[in-house]
Amino acid sequence: MSSLPHAAVSDPLVWGPPGVGPDERKLRLLGQALAEVLSGRRPPESVADRLTDRAYRELVKAGRMIETRRPPFVGSPHVKEPKDGAVEMCLLVHCGERSHVLAVRLERRGVQWLCTDFETA
Repeated sequence: MSSLPHAAVSDPLVWGPPGVGPDERKLRLLGQALAEVLSGRRPPESVADRLTDRAYRELVKAGRMIETRRPPFVGSPHVKEPKDGAVEMCLLVHCGERSHVLAVRLERRGVQWLCTDFETA
């Protein structure tokens, strides 16, 4: 599996009051977990509490979108905050011979951030 522990993604994505920047390590852990789900190496329910209901349904429906014989490994996230309460990140997913890109949007719900959308190519 991954070099990042499954348990690490269970820490809530909480960053305090509005205006506080996102924790890049937690964003990377979430990206890693999503890449593992999209490669069939992790069950989707392991990240269900990090996604909105719609995004979770899309994740389950998407199934295995990243084909790889090796465990995926995500690089550092490139993060933008297009508006207060929204974060968009892009990660390079290393999969051996071929790499993929994973884009994720998160929105603040109270003090917690939830993934509202994702794409991979």
